[in-house]
Amino acid sequence: MAGTTGSDPGDLIEVFKALGNPARLQIMQWLKDPETHFREYEPIADRESVGVCVTHIQAKSGLAQSTVSGYMSTLERAGLVHPTRVGKWTHYRRDPERLAQVARAMDTSI
Repeated sequence: MAGTTGSDPGDLIEVFKALGNPARLQIMQWLKDPETHFREYEPIADRESVGVCVTHIQAKSGLAQSTVSGYMSTLERAGLVHPTRVGKWTHYRRDPERLAQVARAMDTSI
């Protein structure tokens, strides 16, 4: 999904499914401004370049690690986030180009 233009209706459906879960939508909102939303957690790596550690997302959400991992996989499959490994930890950041594609596709599709 990540490499598509976002104009395929099936592609948009995957995005909407991913964002249709309140917890995943909340995570995407947190990742929009990681310095503000995760300031209470000591960063393992630069949040702007590699994103937020999945353990910090899990701690902030209060959800089980397996649940957060599943949610992040769903967001990744929809192309909305990029994972980056830093040591043994996975960090996630939003994909601004993909989000812009989705916005353009919505504008032309709806």
